[in-house]
Amino acid sequence: MIGFVNVFKPAGPTSANVVARVRRVYGVYARERRIAVGHLGTLDPQAAGVLPVAVGKATRLIPLLTDQRKQYACTLVLGRSTATADAHGETLATAAVPEGWQRMLERALDGFVGRIEQTPPMYSALKVEGRRLYDLARAGKTVERKARSVTVYGITVLGYEERTARLRIACAEGTYIRTLCEDIGKALGIPAHMGALLREASGSFVLYESRTPEEIAADPTAALISPENIIPFPTVVLDLRGSADFRAGRVVPVPSGAAARHVFVRDTSRTLVGVGEMHGALLAPRKVFV
Repeated sequence: MIGFVNVFKPAGPTSANVVARVRRVYGVYARERRIAVGHLGTLDPQAAGVLPVAVGKATRLIPLLTDQRKQYACTLVLGRSTATADAHGETLATAAVPEGWQRMLERALDGFVGRIEQTPPMYSALKVEGRRLYDLARAGKTVERKARSVTVYGITVLGYEERTARLRIACAEGTYIRTLCEDIGKALGIPAHMGALLREASGSFVLYESRTPEEIAADPTAALISPENIIPFPTVVLDLRGSADFRAGRVVPVPSGAAARHVFVRDTSRTLVGVGEMHGALLAPRKVFV
């Protein structure tokens, strides 16, 4: 089995919980108890939205997914900062929110678009010396974290409520939205935290095409997306001898060549046998699905 699933993760369960449920569904469907699965980017338990999952041999294609852009909708809540930078953490500071904060916010947002520096939060899945930061934080420990550069492509204000702004954020992989909300508050001189968070897109996986775990369990076949629909490689079809040589790890001549460096390779029965790399008219195996 090979393919991707665009899972809608509800708020509450961890990403690992949702992935485990997807594994059980496809393990039963494929009659393969130890079927491989892997997700593309953890969502916090309180967050909802798109959680792409690779199933079966598609886990070997994860490094080929070059489009790692994300889009989120979130609420920025002013007047309170927390230990976790979200609504569930212990309160660290409170302050009154001044009149005209909306205009202040709109002026400040330009400073958070482009290449910016972020310090990863203690309550995150990042590992330091082999331990997750959130495990250290729950044990009452704080360790030094190096600031790192991330890219924010754009921030749009969707609306305002009392002390709250609704934002849409397009960013690169590795951007912490909680930290971004906290840093925006610091730029305004007002304690702040992130309220709700919804991931609207992750690469080519978008929210309106996502399926809940219940919908996936009801029809696993319909939920499985072919790798060609996710990774923009052309497809080369090999004859019986060519596909056998490719499966054996041998370089195969392709008379017509291909317009791209990497291609998906299928046999005459249209079974996906791997990913190859073109060298002129020669096709070298890079990932073989035996």
